[in-house]
Formats: sequence, C-alpha cells, structure tokens
Amino acid sequence: MFLKPIAAKLLAKKVSKSVDAWSKRPVETQEKVFKDLISSAVSTHFGKDHDFKGIKSHEDFIERVHVRDYEGLRPYVDMIINGDKDILWPGKPLYFAKTSGTTSGVKYIPITELSIQAQVEASRNAILLYINETGNTKFVNGKMIFLQGSPELSEKNGINVGRLSGISAHYVPKYLQKNRLPSWETNCIEDWETKVNAIIEETLDENMTVIAGIPSWVQMYFEKLKEKTSKQVGDIFKNFNLFIYGGVNYEPYRAKFEKLIGRKVDSIELYPASEGFFAFQDKQNERGMLLLLNSGIFYEFIKADDFFTENPKRIALKNVEIGVNYVMIISTNAGLWAYNLGDTVEFTSTSPYRIIVSGRIKHFISAFGEHVIGKEIEEAMNAGINGTEISISEFTVAPQINPQDGLPYHEWFVEFDNPPKNLSTLASRIDQSLQEQNSYYYDLITGNVLQPLIITNIQKGGFNTYMKTVGKLGGQNKIPRLSNDRKIADALYEQQLVN
Repeated sequence: MFLKPIAAKLLAKKVSKSVDAWSKRPVETQEKVFKDLISSAVSTHFGKDHDFKGIKSHEDFIERVHVRDYEGLRPYVDMIINGDKDILWPGKPLYFAKTSGTTSGVKYIPITELSIQAQVEASRNAILLYINETGNTKFVNGKMIFLQGSPELSEKNGINVGRLSGISAHYVPKYLQKNRLPSWETNCIEDWETKVNAIIEETLDENMTVIAGIPSWVQMYFEKLKEKTSKQVGDIFKNFNLFIYGGVNYEPYRAKFEKLIGRKVDSIELYPASEGFFAFQDKQNERGMLLLLNSGIFYEFIKADDFFTENPKRIALKNVEIGVNYVMIISTNAGLWAYNLGDTVEFTSTSPYRIIVSGRIKHFISAFGEHVIGKEIEEAMNAGINGTEISISEFTVAPQINPQDGLPYHEWFVEFDNPPKNLSTLASRIDQSLQEQNSYYYDLITGNVLQPLIITNIQKGGFNTYMKTVGKLGGQNKIPRLSNDRKIADALYEQQLVN
C-alpha cells in the first residue's frame, strides 16, 4: 500500500526537473518544436500547398501560412474524413474529437498518436508537479472520479470519433484503473442527469480522494450528494483533498464549493482542449498556468485589440508582454497550422511563461463600443461577492439595447445559491469593479450613455434547464460568460426561468 506514494514522489521529482529544464529555455524549446513540426509535415498535402520546404524561419512561416479557424481548415479535414492520408500530418489521425462550433456546426478536430500522448502526459505531469511541490500523496491510494463524456466512440472511414473527454477515458493508466470511478457502464450513459445519479450511487460509500471535472458539472454532483445525504461533501468523503478542474474560471464557484464541501481543498487548474493541452497550474501560490512549450505545439499570439484589423501582427513567444490580451494561435503535431483556437489569454509571468485564459475572441460585449471581455466579467463578479456570504451557481451577461424605460445597460443573469440581502448593493459593487477595469465602460457610464448594470435573478436550476433544452447539458458544454447579443437572454425569458 505504501509503494504507490513513494513511487509517486520519485517520479514527481524526476518530472519536475524535466519541466524545469525546458521552461528555463523557452525560446530554444519553441524553436525546436517549430522545426520538428515543419520537417515532419513537409511531404503532407498541406505542406506541399504551403511550400514547407522553403520555410526556414518564423517569418517564412508567416509569409506562407495565414491564420485560419476551423472553416479555413475544413477542406483539408474533409479530405481526411473521406479517407485520404498524409493531408495535415503524416498518415491518418487516430481520432477525431467531435465538438460543437458556434458557426461551423459539428467540428472534427484531428488527434494523432503524438498529440494524444501529449494530452495524457500533461494530465499526469500536472498532478506530479503538485505532489513535488506539496509533498501530498494522501490521495494516491484513494478513489478518483473524473466527470467526463461518454467513452463510446463511432467511426468515420476507419478513424474513431468521440468527445475529447471520452477519448481520454481510454488512456487512464493501468495503475489507476482500480482507483478510477465511475464504472465504464456509468460513463457511457448519455443523459447527464441520469449519469450523475448513477455516479452518486457508485461513489457514495467509496473513499473518494480526488474529484475532477468542469466546475459546473462537479457542482451539480455535489448538490445532488447533499440532497441525498443532508451532509456536506467533506463529511461524506473525509479524505477528499484535491479538486482538478478546467474549462471555466473556478473563482466564481470557489465560495460555493467550499460551502458544499465544508472546508477548503487544494485545486489544480488545467487548460486542455480538443486541439491540444496548453497549460496547467504548476504552483499553488502563483497566478496563472505554466504554458506547455515542449508538447508538440508552436504558439503565436495576436493582440486582441488588433485581431480584426487587416493583417494583424503575429508575435512569437519571446515578444509577448505581461497583462496584454492576446488571441492564441497554434500549430500542432495533429496538423493544425496557424490555427485560431478562439481563446484569448494574458501572460502573468514570462519567467517562466504563465498564462490565464481571459475569454473568447468572439465572446465579448461591445454593443456600445465598450469591448468588455470574459476576464473582466469574472473579476467583477468576484469583487462583488468577495467578503460576503453570497454564493452563485452560474451567471451570464448580455446587453440590453432597447429597454422599455431609461438608458441601455448590461443585464446580468445570475442563479444564486445564497442570494444577497440587497440586490442593488451587489449590482453596484460589480459595476464599480467593471468600471475600474474597463475605461470604455467607465466613460459610457459617466457619460450617461449607459446606466449601471442590472441583475436579473434566475430560478434555481434555471441554467441547467436552459442547457437541457438546447441539448448541451453535461458533456464539455458550458454557459458562455457573456454574449454580444440576446439569444441566451431571450431564451431565459421565453422559458420563464427568470424570477
């Protein structure tokens, strides 16, 4: 029983030294990744179309390969779907990760043997670096739950197709198989509410030590546990001491989680996506996640403010600045080239390179020229509830351009777990924080173009109800923090989910 913690500490020390080595040589590490990617894909269809033989530098790459999103890459992906090989990367991908696009419908993101290995290694290394830093190995002999999509896969011309989390379920190491929950059968349940109820039955009497998943999914699991037992999660699982999450900012959920658990637990933030595993939290007391520079991904960055201008400048890692909002562009060993992931990031450190996810380049509010982004929305909410007993389940923000009375405003749709005694006081605190962060918003408020934000109460379980009606409850789906239109807002009103 004691071999596993000892082995974990030894491996953690070894991995920590390896990560330290490349993170201290970031530019050289990225240059090697770049050269390896280009040389590997010289003879592919894409490589021939874009003269990879003539690429000797980043400047050459910029000249030959323009930035594209999924629609721009789609003709090549369609060739792979039709059975062709050596299109974006040598051979054929092992998998297609099936995702839902806002403009592209269903997207099929190629995953190669190299890229899935990098995903698995990054997940493992995040935990090992935590062990090396904290010395905590209490969790390694307990049960671990990973709330994820179904591992059942379909097929397209010999290529397996599934959700990323479902694909990842096939790569759980053998030494963790006995520790891992839920069962394969339960993991295959498609209906999310049915699945969560089954997970509760399987885990209720187990020694759960690690729980992982998108915070909104895990919150639903915790709430149902509390409903069933009338106990806090920390009393049900006395040895639960590590929460691993990704997909959304944890801070708006933290107070709610600590109340549901009954105590604080350590957490590790991950930044995985179907397109690659980009970063993980490497230090408990440092802001931001370590950007993974040695995982078969070459990074470029475009200032978000310049992104929609003609021919915006593509910046290499060595030229980024702390605190600037960038669109992240990736080229990968799965054959994505100068690919616009759609995410925006900010660097919190350049020694080593750490980032936070600040939002989505298409998810912002600028109905009045304010260009409010996701990071500002989340920080404003945190400022509003910090130091209070208020806790929230979920929220989203939309512009109200044509109110029945008064000036336009931002409407905040909030589902409270523990509501404020005075809603207007909370709204004022949030609005003040937003004004402090965003000078355009400040000018619009002080110039009487906008009135301060208004909070609209969403009934308990309202966001889950909405997500269910659009077929996006569970899985890898999450409510957008903000929208530049009122599609979600109108649906919440139409479905009578507003109190």
